[in-house]
Amino acid sequence: PQSVLCSGGHNCCPRGSHCSADGESCVTDPGMGTRVAPRAVPCPDGQSECPDDATCCVTSSGAWGCCPMPQASCCADKAHCCPHATICDLTRGRCVSPTGDTDVPLSTAFPAWKRQPPAPVTVRQVLCPDGRSACPDGATCCQLSPAQYGCCPLQNAVCCGDGQHCCPQGTTCDLIHSTCTSLGGSASLAALPKAHEVKCDEETSCPDGNTCCRLSSGAWGCCPLEQAVCCPDHVHCCPQGYTCDPEGGSCLQAGGPRRPWGRKTPALTRGGQVTSGSVQCDEETSCPDGSTCCRLSLGTWGCCP
Repeated sequence: PQSVLCSGGHNCCPRGSHCSADGESCVTDPGMGTRVAPRAVPCPDGQSECPDDATCCVTSSGAWGCCPMPQASCCADKAHCCPHATICDLTRGRCVSPTGDTDVPLSTAFPAWKRQPPAPVTVRQVLCPDGRSACPDGATCCQLSPAQYGCCPLQNAVCCGDGQHCCPQGTTCDLIHSTCTSLGGSASLAALPKAHEVKCDEETSCPDGNTCCRLSSGAWGCCPLEQAVCCPDHVHCCPQGYTCDPEGGSCLQAGGPRRPWGRKTPALTRGGQVTSGSVQCDEETSCPDGSTCCRLSLGTWGCCP
């Protein structure tokens, strides 16, 4: 019930596909796309998989194929396979057991399909005007003091003049009665929690939810992932539990799929102080000596090493 037998009776294809005209390959049925069965067997390359109760075997082309039986024996010709605990007798075209109680025809492997990799993790944040504090997506930066920002848990919020509260968009702060007033009524003021940042050293920091990683210039950069792995090329980073694959340009996890690696963004100087021997971008921002100031997507300055 899990497979479709091809003409000739030698090959078969997984459910949701049909045999090609020559009976040598499987074609996905319209509307099935690249859907993966709820339970699938991942192949060692981390990119291919087979149906449940099947076994991954390498084919003659170097790609992975699926033997339609669990824990199967993959034959040396890279085209056939045999049931568990049997061996391939390619001369006779049979699968035999050491005890001699099993003698069945060789089975043919069908092509494996590509796994659907998980979407890369994206950390959405609201960068505050000081360029070093950040609030969660959907929040609003409000200034607590001349040197510190807080996060109002409302989008496009109104920041109150006391530096401690905020109100929803379209309302006004009534500090005397501690309410947010509008034409339709009033509600209580919302308190402002402090905006968080990740401290790299005494002078540089990254937004909350990032990881400090060194750039090739030796300066600190920010990986947009928590507790990330910093890649040795000093340009990229990977999620926690992954390793960097410099040849494939991706992140690897034992027994799991590849995923694209992330690119670090430069860390920003705490307090906007310009260090000696640095390249000045504007009155408040600078980059390490030997680098170039470039605008980031948020409009803030970044450093090209």
